[in-house]
Amino acid sequence: MYFEFYNQSMKRGVLVTGGAGYIGSHTAVELIEAGYDVVIVDNFSNSDSNSLEGIRKITGVEPKFVEADCCDKEAMRRVFEEYDFDSAIHFAAYKAVAESVAEPAKYYRNNLVSFINLLELMLEYGRKNILFSSSATVYGDAEVLPVTELTPRMPATSPYGNTKQMAEDILRDMVAANNGELRGIALRYFNPIGAHPSALIGELPRGVPNNLVPYITQTAAGIRECLSIFGDDYNTPDGSCLRDYIDVVDLARAHVVAIGRLIEERNKENYEVFNVGTGRPVSVFELVRGFEAANNLKLNYKVAPRRAGDVMAVWADTTLANEELGWKAERELNDTLRSAWEWECNVRKQ
Repeated sequence: MYFEFYNQSMKRGVLVTGGAGYIGSHTAVELIEAGYDVVIVDNFSNSDSNSLEGIRKITGVEPKFVEADCCDKEAMRRVFEEYDFDSAIHFAAYKAVAESVAEPAKYYRNNLVSFINLLELMLEYGRKNILFSSSATVYGDAEVLPVTELTPRMPATSPYGNTKQMAEDILRDMVAANNGELRGIALRYFNPIGAHPSALIGELPRGVPNNLVPYITQTAAGIRECLSIFGDDYNTPDGSCLRDYIDVVDLARAHVVAIGRLIEERNKENYEVFNVGTGRPVSVFELVRGFEAANNLKLNYKVAPRRAGDVMAVWADTTLANEELGWKAERELNDTLRSAWEWECNVRKQ
């Protein structure tokens, strides 16, 4: 549906930083299929070039690609000099909660410097539209659930979450300071899972996975001996954490819609925020059992102590995104969990 709606934006250029990564590669596919001319920048710190080949196979388009670190401003300046785009989506960031607790300086340096560089170059080169990859972590340990965009942001429970809060504030302030020369949207998304239905792109972390679903799939594949569920003593129905798990393709579609809103100047404010989730809380135990049922297999798992930086529960009220963006999560959880396993199996064949 959005393909037809945004047909008038055919061949508008979009820069996608971190576009070889998990969410970035899926978003690149949806942008290309919606008619956008995509330029990907990535340094492969948590991705590899196979995702670019996957994008090509799915779309039939060879994506424009520059290997560069967004913290290197001069390297990024060369991207602005060489390519024509009026919009950017910023995914390039470190994203592991537990690692951020152990290595906070690494997260503050990378996640904030890269974003400031991008914003300054957007202004310098007159590129107006910026879409920021934010996170539900900005809500911290929220007192009232589900969270809306007006829910007060609580103190972040990790340096990763704090970088997302700070980056939102940087974007808001730079938009406000530049009198319409910059328009921004922050998409606060919840827990992306799954893979493209083609099984040609998906989540493939380097080393030991930090996210739940790739750890599940690697355990099922025999790569990991046992899955650890961090905590079964939370004040939730089954004692495990509650999260809002959103299919990565649904999430990618939200980026296409949001970029179209900026390009066509349908934004009501120069800086806007939208929650992107399903609105349905799912516990860790539910997700594990759902994966087993969807794929007809059994997982080896154990309960481990709570993990630093984790909040007990968070899920989205998606009313604003549904009504303002005209976007809604569509894919069923079982289908998403099957796609994650199909992707894992395909990767192991390569």
